[in-house]
Amino acid sequence: MLSSLSITSPSHPLPAASTTAYQNPKTTFSKSNQLQTTFHLLQQCNNLAELKQLHTCIIKTGFSQGHQAQNRLLSACLGNRCSESLDYALLLFAQSSNPTVFIRNNVIKHLAETNTPEKAFRFYSFTHLDGFPSNNYTFPLLFKVCSRLHGIEEGEQIHAHVIKTGFESDIHVKNALIHFYCTCGVFDDARAVFDKMSERDTVTWNSIITGYTQNGFSGEALNLFRDMQVHGSEPDEVTMVSVLSACAHAGALELGKWVHAYLEKNNLDGKISVKTALVDMYSKCGLIERALEVFEEIPNRNVVCWTAMINGLAINGLGKKAVSLFHLMVKSKVKPDEITLVSVFSACSHSGLLEEGKKLFADLRKRYRIKARVEHYGCMVDLLGRHGHVDEAYDLIMKMPFAPNAVIWRTLLGACNLYKRVDLGELVLKKILELEPHYHGDFVLLSNIYAANGKWEEAVNIRKMMKKNKISKIPGCSTIEIENRIYSFVVEDKSHRHSKEIYRMLDQIAEKIKLAGYVPDTSKVLINMEEEEDKANSLLHHSEKVAVAFGLIKTAPGMPLRVVKNLRVCDDCHCAMKLISKIYERDIILRDRNRFHHFKGGLCSCGDYW
Repeated sequence: MLSSLSITSPSHPLPAASTTAYQNPKTTFSKSNQLQTTFHLLQQCNNLAELKQLHTCIIKTGFSQGHQAQNRLLSACLGNRCSESLDYALLLFAQSSNPTVFIRNNVIKHLAETNTPEKAFRFYSFTHLDGFPSNNYTFPLLFKVCSRLHGIEEGEQIHAHVIKTGFESDIHVKNALIHFYCTCGVFDDARAVFDKMSERDTVTWNSIITGYTQNGFSGEALNLFRDMQVHGSEPDEVTMVSVLSACAHAGALELGKWVHAYLEKNNLDGKISVKTALVDMYSKCGLIERALEVFEEIPNRNVVCWTAMINGLAINGLGKKAVSLFHLMVKSKVKPDEITLVSVFSACSHSGLLEEGKKLFADLRKRYRIKARVEHYGCMVDLLGRHGHVDEAYDLIMKMPFAPNAVIWRTLLGACNLYKRVDLGELVLKKILELEPHYHGDFVLLSNIYAANGKWEEAVNIRKMMKKNKISKIPGCSTIEIENRIYSFVVEDKSHRHSKEIYRMLDQIAEKIKLAGYVPDTSKVLINMEEEEDKANSLLHHSEKVAVAFGLIKTAPGMPLRVVKNLRVCDDCHCAMKLISKIYERDIILRDRNRFHHFKGGLCSCGDYW
């Protein structure tokens, strides 16, 4: 019972006036008044010492056996939000005669918010074994902990408890379950739960759409959004932010524009999170002018908003503007964070702003009070490597105050590929293999280096080793949006129903760009083909060229073509795109893994520096 707890003497007694009702056992106050006074004082407690003194008063006045007093005291302990108060609340809970489900859920909630959220599971297990009942608020709290810990096994056990206790049909529990499975990347289970639901609310749709969006399945997220509209569910700001993020990832500009119009029509575009999502969407769809217009409409910009715009300028090749906007942000008294600096370094890297990048790196700690993280070192390695300072980039890695990860070494390997540094490339690959021995991209890059230097035997040996160890290369994949629909193409894709038309167009493109001076860059073809013509044909069928050919067939003359590729665009495709844009008088906006390339009139926005 509560009265059996050992109470320590409080170091900070309550004010004298506050305890008057307890000082005289013969007080004229009724017990009801005393109890109400106690509850009022509990709400005013600021620390554990005051709570302990009130607990003493409760025991002395005989209220400690009452369920109402026990629960109010527990609530006060939990509301105090310090580790000592939480520990004391656990003691009180253990010795309470009949705490409510609300109190139990509150304990789980507070344990979940600590640095050791797994304690929430242990507490739930102990109380469950004691026969303590759960309700439809208990399980969402537990699924939230599972999501935070990425505890798939624990989540599946809680799911089993949901079924056993009869809460499987509760919409709040189902929504939390979908969110948990999506967070942990178990999409088959998330979709199975979603598909079986007879009732879905906006939160349900948000959980599944956001889950797919955050894990890179933008196409599926957009399909779900269309299903949501068909089912008549009303989207809210959360829905639209997720959909805009999916549009940004997929390069679905037309759908993104429709979402923007919907937001304005329904007065949902006022929140800064929505405005920031619009900035991000327009930036990642290559419409940087519109992104800037939305950015200018935002009155009180926070660091996330500034960072989104800086990053948008960076990936669109407007490095100098990105750096200028960063300096304006600092002048506006908005403190940059680690992510902001990564975006600025990226701007410097993709625009060749070496000295500006070096200065920013030097100012990280002394001016911006940001401790350089591995991401910042990675950006500097990328900047130095792209500028040809490969050895300096290697020296920077060796001087890092912490161990370099595979990503940093991989960045340097990319520079070795760019400048055909076989010697350093081999050394760097060994470093990467010590950390991540089975990543396909590293072997492909080294194959590129060998091929570019005419070392075909070494390149072929790398491919044989990859095949032997079942290390497969991710194929190039490009998408293009036409009339609100996303079409996908892979290398040498002949699965499309318009394949014959597409390949006729590719042959036409090849003839026209050859007449304009195009010479296929066969030095990067990894297969040791005897005939140069075979190598040229291999290059002609790269996924971005297939997507552009389809776009030329299916869109009106003069219409811009927007293509998104999952890998870095190769030198040959980059050269070809410039000529295609000039010959066919089309703007081609190509977003590869790293940045945008705006091809117009035979030129590219990157200035051939990427």
